[in-house]
Amino acid sequence: MKEAKPPVYFATQNKGKFREAARIAESFRIDFRHLNVEKEEIQARKLSEIASYAARQASKSTRKHVIADDSGFFVKSLAGFPGPYSSYVFDTIGLEGILKLMKGVKRRHAYFEAAVAYCSPGHHPICFSGAVRGLVMKRRRGKQGFGYDPIFVPSSGRGKTFAEMGVDEKNRYSHRARAFTGFCKWFTRRPSSSRS
Repeated sequence: MKEAKPPVYFATQNKGKFREAARIAESFRIDFRHLNVEKEEIQARKLSEIASYAARQASKSTRKHVIADDSGFFVKSLAGFPGPYSSYVFDTIGLEGILKLMKGVKRRHAYFEAAVAYCSPGHHPICFSGAVRGLVMKRRRGKQGFGYDPIFVPSSGRGKTFAEMGVDEKNRYSHRARAFTGFCKWFTRRPSSSRS
């Protein structure tokens, strides 16, 4: 008899992130659940370190199979700022602060990067990443999404910001969708007894 796969819990308080990830997990028939906890976030230069630490801590405290993620918004003309500090920068200066820093800047190339870390109880995290390149807009557009979505247009996104896209459309392009797809492909291929 085939052993049942364990449910996977996404440790996040961001309902938008959970909706996007759940749609992908559903397509792989993964039992994906929301763990509405504040992830423990360290300051580090690598997104993978931040996501892995959060997944390990959440798995340790809950004894569940946990996923945690971290994303960064990297603006080329700002030397990659805000990068791994994107959440803090968003909370302190917001979109208007980034747009002010970009005032008069002609080269507006940027990219989003995501790290998705999976950790099962008593094991080390495994990390998956995804990235998408695009441009920073001169003003915010759209009311969907969250974070930097209203000012970012992916290169292959037909001129729309992420905030002008629904969940399914955004998942065709986004960094987070690419990272979660990598995890889902790996998870569904693994034998149930070795899901570490």
